[in-house]
Amino acid sequence: MITTDLLIIGAGPTGLFAVFEAGLLKIKCHIIDALPQPGGQLQELYPKKPIFDIPGYPTVNAGELVDNLMEQIKQFQPGFTLAETAVSLTKVDDDWFEVVTNKGTVHRARAVAIAGGLGTFSPRKPEHLENLAKFEENGVEYFVKEPEHFRDKKVVIAGGGDSALDWSIFLANVASEVTLIHRRNEFRGALDSVEKVQELKNAGKLKLITPAEVTALKGDDHLQGITVDVEGESMDIETDYFIPLFGLTPKLGEIADWGLEIEKNAIKVNNALDYQTNIEGVYAIGDINTYPGKLKLILCGFHEATLMCQSVYNRMNPGKKYVLKYTTVSGVDGFDGSRKEAEKAVVKKID
Repeated sequence: MITTDLLIIGAGPTGLFAVFEAGLLKIKCHIIDALPQPGGQLQELYPKKPIFDIPGYPTVNAGELVDNLMEQIKQFQPGFTLAETAVSLTKVDDDWFEVVTNKGTVHRARAVAIAGGLGTFSPRKPEHLENLAKFEENGVEYFVKEPEHFRDKKVVIAGGGDSALDWSIFLANVASEVTLIHRRNEFRGALDSVEKVQELKNAGKLKLITPAEVTALKGDDHLQGITVDVEGESMDIETDYFIPLFGLTPKLGEIADWGLEIEKNAIKVNNALDYQTNIEGVYAIGDINTYPGKLKLILCGFHEATLMCQSVYNRMNPGKKYVLKYTTVSGVDGFDGSRKEAEKAVVKKID
């Protein structure tokens, strides 16, 4: 049995940052994640994708952000149960919860924070394509994990959201040819991304076909081309890879059976106070939760993790008031005995 103060379900950026905030309060953490490595969707789906809205980083690759978070929490020595899924949660007495994984690993904790992102997820596939399964991993890719895989190749991307726009922009400088196809003329992504795609199209670095839809895949053992319907007319395009980016289908999985209040496939929380669920001592932070005005942004998850940890401290130390101290002043004391603090100011008399 693994015993800890705070059990975090989900090793994405929100879950990892929660370890840091908990560590500042001397709260010991253990993390469960279904993936074989920390990082969540960032590491599994798009480790090379640039992220632009992390404070202090004009741009940072998803994988680099995960590496930095892992380095930040190392001093607090969190435990990890990886490649296992949390399947049950039970309150064993007034102060403890028990969580068991699909492999039978038992965890006990004073509080539980569910930071499972979208929960379990799968890509939305263009099921209307008859031979789709034949070309999966043989020219059809649902995620861009390693951009260099597409170096000097012909790539067709389908979709109208941020992922389709972002990867079209990024791969325009990697692939020999990038074609972006969307069933509408309007895109649902960030305005600056739409404008960047327009610039690349005008410069001849990217082909844009709208409104259009891919209707067939062609090739023998590996994808060699696609057929596109453009306003009722068919056209064939040679390509090495087809990347349909139509979003993810999220599922809460076993979490949905834990007695939590669910709304639109997300866990309802009290955002006015501490992001606690309807079960006292169980919290939900990051993309997996919902409340009025919810924004699914990493920086919002960081904020939620911070307030959640303050609540856990109060739960573990009833009647004991915690006085918040800025890390710039108080420094950071790691569980490994390390001490990080700002350089002391020079004290000198001025005549």
